[in-house]
Amino acid sequence: MPVSQSERAALADLLDQLGPDEPTCCTGWTTRDLAAHLVVRDRRPDAMPGYALPGPFRAWTGRVHDRARDRQPFGRLVAELRSGPPSWVPTAWPVVDRLANTAEFAIHHEDVRRAQPGWAPRELPRPVQNQFWKTVPFLARGRSSSRPAGGLLVRRSDVPDGSAGSERRLHDGEPTTTVVGAPLEVLLWVSGRRDVACVDLVVD
Repeated sequence: MPVSQSERAALADLLDQLGPDEPTCCTGWTTRDLAAHLVVRDRRPDAMPGYALPGPFRAWTGRVHDRARDRQPFGRLVAELRSGPPSWVPTAWPVVDRLANTAEFAIHHEDVRRAQPGWAPRELPRPVQNQFWKTVPFLARGRSSSRPAGGLLVRRSDVPDGSAGSERRLHDGEPTTTVVGAPLEVLLWVSGRRDVACVDLVVD
């Protein structure tokens, strides 16, 4: 099963277990808000521009999200999240799904997990961590407003021999912040989840 699909299924299971009113690491959002966001993202292409564009686009996306959150039973939201987008939506196509949803669902799965008491980092197989590692540069490019000033270097800590490919310079500049951690932890850090990402930082 692709990582995008296994993370989707695990998140749906967790939402079913927790219910609609639990906190998440997304500021101001409960589990109901997060489920509504993901269902809108899956099923309402007309709302997608508002995730990137301001003004009327963002306002429209907000209205669509609020209607989904307020008018659909939580169980239905989770069921729709679990089943994924309809076949005519591009993110239902396997290649697009892997590109668009691997990081999205891993991050939001952790947004729910790490907002609950007693959470701990997951022990994940190397092939799964490899998929997360591939997504780090793409996500970091889209988060320029949240990256530190200067350079940014990321290094995966789960490669014992430090073999080729275990380190990536994402931005040049001085000083350079080096973020060291397992790929999922680095992914969480570059996505802005710095309070819950289990990484080590070195500033040179």
